[in-house]
Amino acid sequence: MTDISANGYKSGSNLERVIRAGHFVVTGELGPPQGWCREEIERKAALLKGVVDAVNLTDNQTAIVRMSSIAAGRILVELGLEPVVQMTCRDRNRLGIQSDLLGAAALGMRNLLCLSGDHQSFGNHPTAKNVHDVDSIQLVQMAANMRDQAVFQCGDEIEGGGLPVFVGAAANPFGDPFELRPYRLAKKVAAGADFIQTQLIYDIPRFKEYMRRVVDLGLHKKTAILAGVGPLKSSGMAKYMRDKVPGMIVANYYVDEMSKAIEGIAKEEKAARTQAWRKRGIELCIEQIQQIREIEGVAGIHIMAIEWEEAVKPIVEGAGLLPRPTFNQS
Repeated sequence: MTDISANGYKSGSNLERVIRAGHFVVTGELGPPQGWCREEIERKAALLKGVVDAVNLTDNQTAIVRMSSIAAGRILVELGLEPVVQMTCRDRNRLGIQSDLLGAAALGMRNLLCLSGDHQSFGNHPTAKNVHDVDSIQLVQMAANMRDQAVFQCGDEIEGGGLPVFVGAAANPFGDPFELRPYRLAKKVAAGADFIQTQLIYDIPRFKEYMRRVVDLGLHKKTAILAGVGPLKSSGMAKYMRDKVPGMIVANYYVDEMSKAIEGIAKEEKAARTQAWRKRGIELCIEQIQQIREIEGVAGIHIMAIEWEEAVKPIVEGAGLLPRPTFNQS
């Protein structure tokens, strides 16, 4: 086993190495299946291998039961991809969380993203009880202490030493009140967040203003901020996200561009409309990345293709971000 503390890394993960080396980071996302068969994970993994630096595995995303993010992460390790295990506070108390973190580390997972989790009323078990024994900031702090202090939250020592884990958190630059969003980010950084992945960005000017305030606070020097981007699949999706999803801002530009993409194509020509939408969705995502790269304090992007992993490679390639950096792991 590599002595992480001796080589100066917190976890030794590829994600940590890419950030430390100063490369523009690219992470992706893979949604585990609503079943036990691993073939779907293998198919999606093949689409992402060599294209991103690490792959987020969602944890019962949108409160819908799916394969465990840790089990799916182990499959990625076997396939030679690096997982970012997502863990929500919704489904576990502190006993369960710490137990799962030990198991994930033993199975080779080195990155963790701490989340509150979507409310269960949005999912397929709306009457389920949530837990929220700890919140997402406390989860960050607990994981960081398990690594840096080699202790559980109760203070007991962890047998074998500190957990080799690179700890991340999420941030939403678009929630209200906007003025407080950088300060909420500062709390997560103070708790020990090594990297941040943001909500999907479809309002570049507002994100620029958010980052200006983040830079003024010096937070970009203490954590790596990865801007969330994702390809739109249709004008309907753009409108739904603009009008119905709380905490999101979608500029009319994106809705208009997706609507223009199918001008002149009859409604009956569904395949042609889908192809036109998806082509424009990928182009717009590349355009977003090029704009985001120019914003001070941004260390990389996190691509959330949402059950469209096929789009990730053309996006990364189109943005001029291939090949991805590689490191000698010794």
